[in-house]
Amino acid sequence: MKVAVFNLKRLLISLAIPLAVGGLSALLSGNMSEKYAVMNRPPLSPPSWVFPVVWTALFLMMGYAAYIVTSIGGTKAKEAMTVYYVQLFFNFLWSILFFRAGLYLVAVFDLIILIAVVTIMVIRFSRIDEKAGYLTLPYLIWLCFALYLNIGVAALN
Repeated sequence: MKVAVFNLKRLLISLAIPLAVGGLSALLSGNMSEKYAVMNRPPLSPPSWVFPVVWTALFLMMGYAAYIVTSIGGTKAKEAMTVYYVQLFFNFLWSILFFRAGLYLVAVFDLIILIAVVTIMVIRFSRIDEKAGYLTLPYLIWLCFALYLNIGVAALN
């Protein structure tokens, strides 16, 4: 296995990419806290302040995992990073579909695709570096919880 060499510039870019994708998606989604406050929600729905805290932590872990994978490099890393960018695309779409467009059921299908792609990403990252796989596992778990919430909102609204 290739030994990763620390590269501050690559680390900062790796951390910035998912934060920028999430931030732009949030910006394009409108005032999510206000919309969340007035919708009917299923049991176990967290307060709105939890979401930006959790998403920021998840994006940072995801970015660090991507940094590890790109630092190791190779064909498998390039393939894993392709999956990573595909999942970022579906992640970007979700809040726009859910909050901006109010397409709750379409957002459910986006999340199902996102969960499938992230599952593949976790597996591929794990095969390259165990730590990278573990860093993305909380993201997969959170997406499953988000799917529960999204289905609940779709059923109740």
